[in-house]
Amino acid sequence: MASLSRRTFLRYSAGLAGATVAGFGALQARSWLRPGGPPPATLGSGAYGALRKAGRELALPPDFQYRRFGLRGSPMTDGFPTPGAHDGMAAFPLPNGNIRLIRNHELSLQEHSGTVPLPAYDPKASGGTTSLEIDPASREVVSDFTSLSGTVRNCAGGPTPWGSWLSCEETVVGSAEGATRPHGYVFEVPVDTVGPVDPIPLKAMGRFVHEAVAVDPATGIVYETEDQQRAGLYRFIPQRPYSDGRPADLAAGGRLQMLAIRDRPNYDCSRRQTAGSTLPVTWVDIDNPDPADAETNPAAVFEQGWAAGGARFTRVEGCWFGDGSVYFSCTDGGDAEHGQIWRYRPAENGGELTLIFESPSSKILDHPDNVCVSPRGGIVVCEDGDPRIYVRGLTPDGRLFDFASNITNDSEFAGATFSPDGQTLFLNIQYDPGATFAIWGPWERGAL
Repeated sequence: MASLSRRTFLRYSAGLAGATVAGFGALQARSWLRPGGPPPATLGSGAYGALRKAGRELALPPDFQYRRFGLRGSPMTDGFPTPGAHDGMAAFPLPNGNIRLIRNHELSLQEHSGTVPLPAYDPKASGGTTSLEIDPASREVVSDFTSLSGTVRNCAGGPTPWGSWLSCEETVVGSAEGATRPHGYVFEVPVDTVGPVDPIPLKAMGRFVHEAVAVDPATGIVYETEDQQRAGLYRFIPQRPYSDGRPADLAAGGRLQMLAIRDRPNYDCSRRQTAGSTLPVTWVDIDNPDPADAETNPAAVFEQGWAAGGARFTRVEGCWFGDGSVYFSCTDGGDAEHGQIWRYRPAENGGELTLIFESPSSKILDHPDNVCVSPRGGIVVCEDGDPRIYVRGLTPDGRLFDFASNITNDSEFAGATFSPDGQTLFLNIQYDPGATFAIWGPWERGAL
């Protein structure tokens, strides 16, 4: 396959980052926790209408449709069965007009399936990524294959502006648990690969319980989230940065830092926060991003940042770059422990952090996980709650609404991402059945 045009990808990335999400500035003054906060969005105010059964698996708003593919166990073009535990994902344009989906599979060492495609980072591990080529007209699979092999618990990740997917391991397992190599790293998968990549762990980006990443296309800085009860928000400044369309060389090393609140060391962002308030940010260095004791102490990187005055969050999961900002979720953050959505806006002085939404109840928002920014100005939020699981939409003026529901079971949604033209939302149901869905319909009627 021909290499993805850098200019094509940059144009697509700029479209995502500069879409109509500028309205999110209005969220600073909104709060569900305060009398007078916005009511839920309704038809005509950002939402698409009441959900109704659209098929066996999903309930969707009127006039929306979906197609299911990538079912766990179904044969792929490369002859291997489709792995299960579908998770984070991103969509990219291909030179032939088709869509490239790169999809994570959050498989543990205990879920080893036997033979894994080669080259594999660790032959005892079945996690990794699969790459799919999708026809945008029919939304059907043209081809699919393993693109990263031998990793563990590939939870989320993020697209880069130079044409690749960064896949993150949500674990720090090693030899004590039967692995042949240490885990807990980020791996890069180019869009134009046609088989398993050479799996190179990006050790300077840290060995910790990774979740997702978001890349600032203006600077090439990579922001990283950590899914632990005591968690940091990190940034990686590459030694050989992204510049003038030239890919960043993440394997060449760089500097890892953790977010801190200026003049307020060891600030706890997980509780007693006010939606709409803004906090000034600084960054503290992580001296040893690949600590020798990471396998026995998953918090080894966080503790370095905490000792330097870094801020604490709880279970930082999905993140996405848009409107010049990093939007990220804290799954059990907030006083009610049902979740927070934050925005970090970078600046030369360190930037600023704003809590844009905090859930007071599981009935409003229940444990937000993967997120993505819509081309039309909203945030897509995948829930990991119980017992009924939703995809929620968050409008630019801070109103929440239901967009999709899993009507089969309580398996979580994951991997929400829009096609390059913004007309198809791809997402996964992680287990039972373990599949990917393409959703389309009258997007112009609402905020997504």
